[in-house]
Amino acid sequence: METPETQSSDKGERFLPRFVRGSKAPRRIEFWLLVFTSSLTLAFYVLANIGAKGRIPPHVFGFLALILGLAMMVHLVNRWLVPLGNPALLPIVSFLNGLGYVIIVRWNPTRAQLQASWTAIGVIGYVITLLLVRRSRDLDRYRYFLLIIAVALLLAPLLPGLGHTVNGARLWIGLGPIRFQPIEIAKLLLVVFFASYFSDKKEVLSIPSVRIGDRLVIDPRPLMPILLMWGLAMAIIGSENDIGFAMLLFTFFLAMLWLATGRRRYLVGGAALFAVGAFVVAQLFHQVHVRVSIWLDPWSPQWVNNQGAQLVQGWYAMANGGVGGTGLGLGHSGQWVPEITSDMIFSAIGEELGLIGAACVVLAFALFIGSGFRIAQSARSDFARLTAAGLTTVVGFQAFFIMAGVLRILPLTGITLPFVAYGGSSLVANYILVAVLMRISNESAETNARKAYSSTSSSKASATSTGALTP
Repeated sequence: METPETQSSDKGERFLPRFVRGSKAPRRIEFWLLVFTSSLTLAFYVLANIGAKGRIPPHVFGFLALILGLAMMVHLVNRWLVPLGNPALLPIVSFLNGLGYVIIVRWNPTRAQLQASWTAIGVIGYVITLLLVRRSRDLDRYRYFLLIIAVALLLAPLLPGLGHTVNGARLWIGLGPIRFQPIEIAKLLLVVFFASYFSDKKEVLSIPSVRIGDRLVIDPRPLMPILLMWGLAMAIIGSENDIGFAMLLFTFFLAMLWLATGRRRYLVGGAALFAVGAFVVAQLFHQVHVRVSIWLDPWSPQWVNNQGAQLVQGWYAMANGGVGGTGLGLGHSGQWVPEITSDMIFSAIGEELGLIGAACVVLAFALFIGSGFRIAQSARSDFARLTAAGLTTVVGFQAFFIMAGVLRILPLTGITLPFVAYGGSSLVANYILVAVLMRISNESAETNARKAYSSTSSSKASATSTGALTP
């Protein structure tokens, strides 16, 4: 007979097995990692101020209280709502967010104050997401509703009087003094929709079922609606003149389709489609043509005194940093590199922390991606698995695209470096993304804990019965 201690229920943590409720190992690890990353952020902040101004910042204890307060708030929420969630995600986020804040306050104190406010809002969004999304399957139930919201958010910047154009891209909407990018939330909703659709149509998209002559091929009909939806989203983003988010949407759509079906032909076909599309778009859209031209030859007299200067000066800054960097507060990139706290923040890190610091940032993203895919691998349903993999892909490719753009591996897209660069919309959306990953992680751990508890209980009951029957 089941008791409230052993039965599975959606009503709350009080119905979990006793040892699951009392498990403190993941949260204990998270606590000490958060203390470490908060201390590291404080050390960076103090060193940057000493290097730039020759003195310890006057409000150092207030700064310490702020970062520790936010970290402990999230930690306590995790103990309450996701007690068995992955312990590595938030410390990684804390490190990236803290380092980014130090670089931003170094070169633009006004933006740093806004970034601190957006971080607090992001933490609130994290908590609200965990409170609203108690089970990942709740998202699956509302996939078409979430799709409608995503399309509305994508279209919002195109509305007259509401949308704003910045640096040639019409991605912002303004509500009074607040201006943000709705596409940051839309991309998360599209990941959920694609995950729901692919998990539902996984078999028909991967198993050949239509005969043409003497061969069986995959029925293309289930793929048509999702291709139309993807094409609509790409068309909207293209009309907003944003190459970065178009690349990101294409990439995570293709990655999720491959993860759902396991068929390499989708990757090959997608790569060919991307090559053709990139060539056509580069000819039709002026902003894309300019970015590709700068990428190919930033030293051209046509670009070197304006758009090309951003890349060239960023490379000189990173070269100045060398292996060990100039030291926090001792660089000069902010005086010469345009948009140093947003598009080019990776070059500022490379100058003041050198190759070692830049490699640490890359390693932090690699750890985040590894943790995300581990969550996806252990997810208890196809929908949860694809959602976790899709969200992780979004962060991974967004970081890759902007860092590769700074290093001239790819054209510079202008999207933000997740958790690091200045940008309130991106920061809030990424905290919500982490909340969903934590929910999926906690569900998987709960399922495994219940199985272990049931197995242990059955073994004890069997041993007891055997003992009772023994003469």
